[in-house]
Amino acid sequence: MKFYLKYCASFLAASLILAGTSASAGNVPESDKTIKIMTGDWTSIGLQGEMMQLILQTVGYNAELVVADDSGRYPGFENGDLHISMETWQTTQLQNLEKSVGTGKVLDMGETGLKGVEDWWYPAYMKDRCPGLPNWEALKNCAEAFSTADTAPKGRYVGGPVSWGDHDERMVAALDLPFEVVHPGTDAAMFAEMKSAYDRKAPIVMWVWQPHWLTSVYDGEYVQFPKFETDCFDDAAWGPNSSDTYDCGKPYGWIKKMAWAGGQDVWPCAYDIVRNYQMDNDTLAALLKKVDLEGMSSTDVATEWLMANDSTWKSWASCAM
Repeated sequence: MKFYLKYCASFLAASLILAGTSASAGNVPESDKTIKIMTGDWTSIGLQGEMMQLILQTVGYNAELVVADDSGRYPGFENGDLHISMETWQTTQLQNLEKSVGTGKVLDMGETGLKGVEDWWYPAYMKDRCPGLPNWEALKNCAEAFSTADTAPKGRYVGGPVSWGDHDERMVAALDLPFEVVHPGTDAAMFAEMKSAYDRKAPIVMWVWQPHWLTSVYDGEYVQFPKFETDCFDDAAWGPNSSDTYDCGKPYGWIKKMAWAGGQDVWPCAYDIVRNYQMDNDTLAALLKKVDLEGMSSTDVATEWLMANDSTWKSWASCAM
């Protein structure tokens, strides 16, 4: 029933977007095979996936969203079980993407235009309890200020779901930080915990990313770890710990699209549309706020944006017009 309702909502949204749109080119869609767009357990990948699903449906393709683990997606893409992802973050998936593209079975579809940041973030009120922040070395001396009954005297760091992949545990060990890493099951659980802590001025340091609405709602800042360089992951001599790797923060940078290489011959125009798609941090953060804080469905938010930006998405889909 949920799938049926979701399908109906997507069909209606595509119909609304299609109103006033010229007919598709005669050779599009090239195939009636379903394009499987990855979605995951964080809001932005689902929202951007829905936007692309609606665009592709509007110009005549069959497209559906398929849930997959972030770090576990790669065999699915290499085997052709997944076809498109609208978000692959340099911060956590750099090595996995490069390895998968190297097989020749996966395509790097280019940057979205979004600039990704993912790192340890704390509310401004914690700065008084931990003098020396945002420098990471301050955490060595004030870990107990971030502790809970379960972790004291060690600090508690709220990471992301395990499926997202990361090097927090390895970084904690390499930098000799007296912290325990905990992993909530979803991004909703993470931000519920942040809200609860922030309202009570309770201790918290958490994995926070951008683009996201949180940094515009709560006052705080990121811990400044040794700046990422590729050698941090590969060369123990690099960085403050000369006997271990991963002694650095996360790599800040691009958010890319990726695709199953075999789909290029099946849906060449659809792949061009994905390559052409662009987004910016401020726009996406505002859309995410509508979903996470204002209670709108991602389908409604995606539809509203596409209807208001008709000329933009049509330029991405020019091969189908």
